Amino acid sequence: MTTTVTIREYARLTTSQVPEDDLDCVCISKSAFEWLCELSARFNRSGATLLQIEGRRSLKWDSYVGVLETPCGTRLEILPKHFEHGDCIKQSRTLLRKLIQAALSLKPRQVSVAGLELFDAPLSEWVMGQFLNELDHLIKRGIRFDYQRVEEEQRFLRGQLNVVAQMRQPPGRQHHFQIRHDVFLPDRAENRLLKLALEQVADATQDAANWRLANELRSRLAEVPASRQIQADLRAWSTDRLMAHYQTIKPWCELILNQQMPIAVSGEWRGISLLFPMERLFEKYVAGWLKQKLVPAADLKTQTNHESLCSHDDGRMFSLKPDLLIDTAEQRWILDTKWKRLDARRPEQNYDLSQSDFYQLFAYGHKYRNGTGVPKLVLIYPYWSGLEKALPVFDYGDGMSLWVLPFDLDRDLLKDAEAASIPIQLQPAKIITKRISA
Repeated sequence: MTTTVTIREYARLTTSQVPEDDLDCVCISKSAFEWLCELSARFNRSGATLLQIEGRRSLKWDSYVGVLETPCGTRLEILPKHFEHGDCIKQSRTLLRKLIQAALSLKPRQVSVAGLELFDAPLSEWVMGQFLNELDHLIKRGIRFDYQRVEEEQRFLRGQLNVVAQMRQPPGRQHHFQIRHDVFLPDRAENRLLKLALEQVADATQDAANWRLANELRSRLAEVPASRQIQADLRAWSTDRLMAHYQTIKPWCELILNQQMPIAVSGEWRGISLLFPMERLFEKYVAGWLKQKLVPAADLKTQTNHESLCSHDDGRMFSLKPDLLIDTAEQRWILDTKWKRLDARRPEQNYDLSQSDFYQLFAYGHKYRNGTGVPKLVLIYPYWSGLEKALPVFDYGDGMSLWVLPFDLDRDLLKDAEAASIPIQLQPAKIITKRISA
């Protein structure tokens, strides 16, 4: 039996009894606790931090969000620590779905507003539900068949006679024909991957509607074998125009099969593991928003790395890789996103800013200069009650300045972007008409 435990980033996991309805401190079973300790050790060996062990009975989660299932049946749902008031679980699930869709460039099918409000399942069920709906839509449109060459022995002639194999027939079997022919079958790499993902969803889902739809789709794909070589079939996924209707389901399929996860839990246990670094989700969402809002003359680059901190023995050392780079004919902007809460009410504590981030932006500003002169530097943090507007500008000297701006994820708005002169298109003004009485 699966037990779902919902927490937020940086929550504390313990085997001791704690108050209920607390997203920042929850009690889990001893078996789940021990498995998470082993998992944390594997992450540490690979250079990533998933958990911090605090004593023998407490773990502190890091900034990964998503779903993780243990072998004992405990399913952890980790949500962003962003909302302070109201139904934090519902709002956090909605935010996480929006960020994942933007990060993976997913285009979910439009549904009614009422349907969106009623669907309040955990992230894992939402992912499986989206996959099943896309697969149902694909099957209704028609799955792609292909010709497969079959070589077999029959009592009748069909297709082409395999002359060499026929001549090697032993005496007394001349009435059997060795033939080869083409059969029109749905046994393609794309369909095999979809069948494997469907099998995993049907076995893992706890939602009645998802289970019912999964088994209905199973019967429709009964003649399609499941993939046994995921990587090879993914490479064979066709992108020609005849397979255009398969493109919308491919990200969901990769999501289910753990092929596109920023973090995937590997090993003998293969439960549901969809873990995302929150910093990367925030960065990709802001990048996607800027791409839509920038003026046509502005050019946006992400994760550019053509500069380094220094040279050594005719080579480069310590690559400098800003999150976002905006260029126009007159100016350059270098932007970095940080998933961290700043507090504008604490200037005596440097607003909780990190000195290393300022060193990093200082290096960017010196190394990424171009013909337009000194670049403008921007740090983008999430908007909340402690950071509702831009902080006073920070001056590096020699004409180089840094702006700290909040990004409102609820309203999709970069606050005070005009302070740093970021070339964003202004919203068209609303035309107000007044009725003139006679």
